[in-house]
Formats: sequence, C-alpha cells, structure tokens
Amino acid sequence: MNLARTRWVEIKLAFAVLTRLPCGPEPGEQVQIGNAAWAFPLVGIAVGLISGSIYLAATLMLPALPSAILAMIAAILATGALHEDGLADVADGFGGGSSRNDKLRIMRDSQVGSFGVVALVATLGLTASAMATAPAEMRTLVWFAAIGACSRAAMVIPMALLQPARSDGLGHAAVLALGWRFWIAIAFAACVAFLTIPVVILPTALIAALVVPLARRQIGGQTGDLLGAIQKVSECACWLAVAIQVSAS
Repeated sequence: MNLARTRWVEIKLAFAVLTRLPCGPEPGEQVQIGNAAWAFPLVGIAVGLISGSIYLAATLMLPALPSAILAMIAAILATGALHEDGLADVADGFGGGSSRNDKLRIMRDSQVGSFGVVALVATLGLTASAMATAPAEMRTLVWFAAIGACSRAAMVIPMALLQPARSDGLGHAAVLALGWRFWIAIAFAACVAFLTIPVVILPTALIAALVVPLARRQIGGQTGDLLGAIQKVSECACWLAVAIQVSAS
C-alpha cells in the first residue's frame, strides 16, 4: 500500500476498534492497532460531535442535566460501552485483587463487582453534572470534540510508556513506540484543545501522570481495560475543568 492508503487504513482501524460505527479495514488490509493510535483523537472528535449534537438538540426541549445524560448515552451507543466496560474492570481488579495475577484475573471476568459499579456511577454522574453546565451554544459542540480528542489521546500514553501486562488481548496488540505516531496523537489533541477549550489540557495530562505509575504498580503494565479506563477518567476530569471555568465566568 502507498503512504496515503496506509494512513487511511489506520484511520479506519482506529474507528473499528474504538467505536461501533460501520467502518474497518477491508479484507487483505493489514495494520497493527498500535500503528493506528495516532488517529485515536480523530475518533474522539467524531464521537464528541455525535454526543455534542445530541446535547444541543436535547436542550431545545429538555433541561441541561437530562440533555447531558442523553448525550452520554449517544456516546455509549457509538462506542459500544467499550470504555465504560474497561473502567469497571479496572476498578474491580485494582480494588479487589490481592496480587498482580489476581487483579488481572478479576479484570478479565465479565461480571461487574461493587468497585466497578461505584466507579461507573461516580464517573458518569460527575461527567453528566459537569457537562450540564455547558451552555446550549455552538461553541459547546466544539468543546465536546476537543474533550473527545484529548481523552482518546490520553489512551496512547500508557500504550507507549507501559509494556503489555498480558501476553494476549487488546493491550498486547496495542503496543506503540515512542515515535511520530505517539507525538502526532498528543500534539493534534493538544492543538485542538488549545484552540477551543485550553482548560482541558491540564487535567488530561494529570490523569495520565497518575494512571501510568498506578498501573505499573498494580499490574505491571497496560491492558485494553486500562486504556478504556483512562479515557473515561480523563473525559470526566475534562468536563469538571470545564464546569469550573463556566462557573467562574
């Protein structure tokens, strides 16, 4: 494949992995998940625009909080609850496991435990309440896109800085060298945020700075569940930062 074709296939793979949108490489098109990581912020922008459009449309008829909940449901439908599942598994594993192997075993279990339920309720509740402070204006649509880009860019940080914690699974396949793909994802998301809602850059960086050493201590690396968890927590932190800014203005 030529260079442009390769980049296009990588974009399609990023959407196929992170969303339920009807796209993906055609038969015969081979690409590693890690090579598609530079396009993760593009996926975040698309999901953010879907969610933000629902929010703005809903505010024409509903108060802000139910509009925010509907916007979150739209994002969950678009992604197949992939990141929410990761957050619940990580919370259960980190909270309930007594050893590295025990934590990984719990994270692979499809059942959601008490730690997972609490993590989901807290994160989704905080996100919805913070999102509801956003004004029903077109600039808010751009905020959704920027937060989508930043929270997906956060996923590439453990991909590049941590080794896979398992010898199989999404985390094992999602290995990313600390090269141009990593820096493109980070720089692109940072530029989008800087031009639209700069306040979300700091919480994204802080969450990544906290999650990477935590994951190294807890399970010795990264997994697909961890990538989903960092996206949800980063998204929540970004919306809380937006709420602080809106309240102060």
